[in-house]
Amino acid sequence: MAGWNPNQKFAMPMFNPWVPERLRPWIYVLFALFFQVSGGIYFSSMQQMMGATSLMREDIQFVAMCGVVGVNMPFPFLFRYKLRFTNQQLLINAALVIAVCNILCLYITWIPALCIISYIAGFFKLCGTFECFSNIRLWLSPKQDFGIFLPSMYIIILGAMPGSNWIAQQLTIIFDSWQMMHWLMVGLMLIVVLVIYTCTHPWRMMPFQLPLVSLDWLGCFLWSAVMLEIIWIFTYGEYYNWWDSTLWRSVLVSLPLTLAVCIGRMLHIRHPYIDPKVWPHARLVPILAMFFVAEVMNATPHALQNTLTGGVLHWGFTTTSQLYIAEILGYAFGCIFTILWGAGCPNWGWLRRLGFKYTRLLTVGFAALLMYQVLLYFYVSPTLNIQRLYLPTFLRTFGYGIFFSTMTIYLKDLIEFPTFFMALTVSGFIRNGVAESLCSGLYSYGLRRQIADALSRGIHSDYSQVLMVAVKEMFGLMCIIGTLTLLLMLLYDVQPVRSTMRRMMPLRKIGKMIRRESLRASRV
Repeated sequence: MAGWNPNQKFAMPMFNPWVPERLRPWIYVLFALFFQVSGGIYFSSMQQMMGATSLMREDIQFVAMCGVVGVNMPFPFLFRYKLRFTNQQLLINAALVIAVCNILCLYITWIPALCIISYIAGFFKLCGTFECFSNIRLWLSPKQDFGIFLPSMYIIILGAMPGSNWIAQQLTIIFDSWQMMHWLMVGLMLIVVLVIYTCTHPWRMMPFQLPLVSLDWLGCFLWSAVMLEIIWIFTYGEYYNWWDSTLWRSVLVSLPLTLAVCIGRMLHIRHPYIDPKVWPHARLVPILAMFFVAEVMNATPHALQNTLTGGVLHWGFTTTSQLYIAEILGYAFGCIFTILWGAGCPNWGWLRRLGFKYTRLLTVGFAALLMYQVLLYFYVSPTLNIQRLYLPTFLRTFGYGIFFSTMTIYLKDLIEFPTFFMALTVSGFIRNGVAESLCSGLYSYGLRRQIADALSRGIHSDYSQVLMVAVKEMFGLMCIIGTLTLLLMLLYDVQPVRSTMRRMMPLRKIGKMIRRESLRASRV
């Protein structure tokens, strides 16, 4: 790529001279992990929080999903923040906001306020994570290769999801309080503030300070509203019995209206939140479809496996927390597998020299996701023990790590830099909450229909047995869907877009590009 300097050396000039150079990147890796573990509401503390606050399961789930949506929305603004603020301002402000949000979540029980707090916590969670990784990108990949940088980054991002749940559950077990996870995150964020304040000095990527102009804040809010409306529909669908509720029908009617406003604004303003240039890419829709199928396959543990372990086997969270270790290992090995295959030769030479295509690696990842569904279908029984779930859990997260990393790399190879972060937001509409909520609602509806049908026909008299059979049938359906999708992937080979992978642009080149665009916009 033009502008890439192969002699560019890794350096972290924001640190004070007395901080050892070998230690500097590891500090940012640790801080990125702190940010990724943080949040507003933690899924694994749901049962204890329900008992302490009298909130419904759907309420806590929706509040947590507001945080997931918040994580997805800052992408188009990230480099503008980096050009406006110093590294100290970005990290200290992000850490302080997350700490305050965690404290507020301990004492506020009003659902709208919790939704806003969770959204803000997720928004600044991504801002802090981006600032950490953007400063160590040359350390992770000296050749500025996305095939190494993105999977290395996803080891922390994906591994932090089960890691956060495991830490929350262990703290709840030890201290018998769901609030301990929030206090831990407050402490970790204050450590970030203390270290950044004492070990670094104000430093910015470019000598100029670019003002925050031509940012479509209203567009960000409207697209967030679209995502939250979809999530609300499928989160509360079973509670309100779908079409029987006036409130549910009202939200359903408001969804296309909000979406129409978003599209109209996108087409009629100079600097929309999502540029219309993102959508015409011929392969964007297949990428989104593949993301959706992968999310559907990855959502079964939350809706089906948890129903089996809780409703049939009656395992407590002390037992199920063991599976989080297998999830962390699966994500890590999946990302490492992607790095080894991609970095075996320069410029992702396995695509060129061995004749492999993107779908070959995607097929490996999706096959692992499918193996989880197949194994769970045969494992569903009243005598199932926790040890038998280690391998399926590892395979699922191993496959998802490969699939997620490779699809993001392909998205970067397909779309130019000016619209890449907008494309990440578009793909995040599916990845960050919408697909999971949709699947959770549909799985719950399917289980209820299966159970009602079995009880009405008198096939089984025991509810636990009926529930187990319904879960098994749902896993069987997912096996059929996954097998058909795998066959389509084997038939549809995605050619690489070009002979060499795109390189990461130097941050200074990115800054100059954004400044020129901002100055041009200010003259219009």
